[in-house]
Amino acid sequence: MPARPLRIAPSILSADFSQLGDEVSAIVAAGADYIHVDVMDGHFVPNISFGAPIMKSIRGVTDKVFDVHLMISPVDPYLADFAAGGADIITVHAEAGPHLHRSLQAIRGLGKKAGVALNPATPVSAIQHVIDDVDLVLIMSVNPGFGGQSFIPESINKIRQAKALIGGRDIDLEVDGGITAENARAVVDAGANVLVAGSSIYGGNDPATYAGRLAAIREAATSRIA
Repeated sequence: MPARPLRIAPSILSADFSQLGDEVSAIVAAGADYIHVDVMDGHFVPNISFGAPIMKSIRGVTDKVFDVHLMISPVDPYLADFAAGGADIITVHAEAGPHLHRSLQAIRGLGKKAGVALNPATPVSAIQHVIDDVDLVLIMSVNPGFGGQSFIPESINKIRQAKALIGGRDIDLEVDGGITAENARAVVDAGANVLVAGSSIYGGNDPATYAGRLAAIREAATSRIA
């Protein structure tokens, strides 16, 4: 099976919220493949970010894929709102509710791609019985809830395990947390093809730096050592 295309998905969690629309436009101009939308509820994770209305307000800025990561529990009551607000991919956490299979079915029933996320301490085996019901697997390489954390080294082994579980299925493997130009190659070599990057791209919130930072991650991820 040919390699899946590499996608860089900047997280708007690290954007300047006072000018969110402009920040999304800037990151698209810088070469982003997806827009990663991190939603936090202050319950499943320590912080609160924003809800579906804020996401909907920036949907018209770009036609890029909105890759929506719901770090909320319970999640099922909000799936329809995020689908209606313009999400293209909706990812829920395996740990966020008792009926993961039902949640994934609901997302697909709304006409969206379904993703499942795993926190650092959750084994890949937790999703082996729903792997045929997902379009994306998201490995958290930090504990969710805060931006700017360092990549957990053990995540490399976990990415390999997730890739083995996916096998030849038509499923993207995404990694979120501490992604930089320094570790992008190792993450891709382990099997990932969608890289979420927040502070390593948006840090300082100077649009003039976004293209260079994004390109550095892409180049590192695709470079081969002679």
